[in-house]
Amino acid sequence: MNREVEKILQYVQKPGRYSGGELNSVIKDKNNVSLRYAFCFPDVYEIGMSHLGIKILYGVMNNRDDIWCERVFAPWVDMEEQMRKNNVPLFALESGDSVKDFDMIGFTLQYEMCYTNILNMLDLAGLPLKSKDRTSLTPIVVAGGPCACNPEPIADFIDIFSLGDGEESTLELADLMIYHKQKGSSKEEFLRDAAKLEGIYVPAFYNVDYKDDGTIEKVTPLVSEAKERIKKRVITDMDSLYYPDKFVVPSIEVVFDRVTGELFRGCIRGCRFCQAGFVYRPIREKSADTVNEQCKALCRSTGYDEISLASLSTSDYTHLEELLPKIFEWAIPKKINVALPSLRVDNFSDELMEQIQQVRRSGLTFAAEAGTQRLRDAINKNVTEESVLSTSVKAFDGGWTAVKLYFMLGLPTETMEDVEGIAELSQKVVDAFYNNPNRQKGKSVSVNISVASFVPKPFTPFQWEPQDTMEMLKEKQEHLKASIKSKKITASCHEANMSFMEAVLARGDRKLCALFEALHKKGCRFDSWDEFFNLDTWLETFKECGLDPAFYANRRREYDEILPWDIFDFGIRKSFLQKENEKAKRSETTPNCREKCAGCGADSLSGGKCDGRN
Repeated sequence: MNREVEKILQYVQKPGRYSGGELNSVIKDKNNVSLRYAFCFPDVYEIGMSHLGIKILYGVMNNRDDIWCERVFAPWVDMEEQMRKNNVPLFALESGDSVKDFDMIGFTLQYEMCYTNILNMLDLAGLPLKSKDRTSLTPIVVAGGPCACNPEPIADFIDIFSLGDGEESTLELADLMIYHKQKGSSKEEFLRDAAKLEGIYVPAFYNVDYKDDGTIEKVTPLVSEAKERIKKRVITDMDSLYYPDKFVVPSIEVVFDRVTGELFRGCIRGCRFCQAGFVYRPIREKSADTVNEQCKALCRSTGYDEISLASLSTSDYTHLEELLPKIFEWAIPKKINVALPSLRVDNFSDELMEQIQQVRRSGLTFAAEAGTQRLRDAINKNVTEESVLSTSVKAFDGGWTAVKLYFMLGLPTETMEDVEGIAELSQKVVDAFYNNPNRQKGKSVSVNISVASFVPKPFTPFQWEPQDTMEMLKEKQEHLKASIKSKKITASCHEANMSFMEAVLARGDRKLCALFEALHKKGCRFDSWDEFFNLDTWLETFKECGLDPAFYANRRREYDEILPWDIFDFGIRKSFLQKENEKAKRSETTPNCREKCAGCGADSLSGGKCDGRN
């Protein structure tokens, strides 16, 4: 451990966030590697250590003898205070070395409200915030992840954005950096070569012109290497793709402290509000044998007693009923629990119920999303009230007494009747428990409803739609709570103020870079945390920068408007998204990918095969 860091740990609440030395962390001799990579998660250790992506890429890079990848997390405010007071720069956990001394610094963009942390971490590292002010070849600042599908709000601060799957492109960038370090190249020479790689976007190589009304007039490449349109990277063969056989085991309790087995990438459903369901297309599954062996290896190397089978919709995995017996065969004797998140109510079969009854029981979670059938059809959820209730009864028959339901407020075309429908559907689930002769006697039911606010996102059919104003969202939240009549139902609603700002950033353009620079000067960070997010500060800063947040959040876009993310190709045709938007207005559904191909365009990324079936 860095001796300066060691001295200040006695003054912070959770020193385990910064001490390193965890089981399976990778230590190398920095003098024997060609490239050092600082993988930065712009939130606290407990959240970052729960994220699968950082575990995969950490393993991908450290699997190479000539690369050393280390982890960096945003220090909590008590640690930041001590670091600034004692002139300790942002450091990596494995070596304790300063981040500014690394060759590449990579940020994962999981949530827009973490952007202020990125600037704060660069500042703590002693680096200039803006890409143009970091003139030497190293360190190069890279960013990827789901929010990279519209990176424009932080384009001034990042050298390179990586779009899509990162296992191959990360190594290609690393090899390119090793080559240019040996050659003694300039930063621009490296960036020009990087821009030639598929899935790589160098924002400095593009100029954006605006119309008088604030919308984009055109985006112009400035160098020959900059492509007119950047296609995301897609890896199709999931069985041969690298997956770690060990995870770093955190030294303190984290959010998801367990083994994660990845089933597949993508989603067949096409829910019109869901960005992940579109940007992760095409669907690519792993075989049951591959998942089983990967889970077994991870349990062996970490000692965890729980496995989570992760995907966007676990019950859509075509090999699930083949996989579960394989895992149960060795997991149950060792008292290892198997968790199945992201289950759907419309394919929760009797066989699946029978399977999961063999392991430790916890509450069941289902996403109904909307309270009425009309609105569920408008968002293409393809879930009926009958399936919600029949699945709940099936769970109650199996001995469950707790059900969690996810809903959204503020969805396009929503009315107050739809809001009341959330309370009514939840009440019907309660009634289904008490009307069920097979329920556990002497037990009561609890129905927890978690209600998020709709945020329109890029690359979805609702990318043109306005978000409800904060006042409208708050009114709907209050109406929902007033509509709940049973004490068996508990509702929690996401903060409308933060959802409003998330909508601003999700569809923002480069003009927001000035906003972030100003917010940083005011000390903003951890804005994804309720205790730090200050709406008044943000609104005041928008005004100072001459920007209107409603322009980004509450304005309907025309179909022919040039959107900030239009230069990126995620395989989804804009004409398809427009067609889906029109169908939403008529509450018309689209079959899932396995029932009938809707022609979204994702097959162009996978050689024509994109429904996930082997």
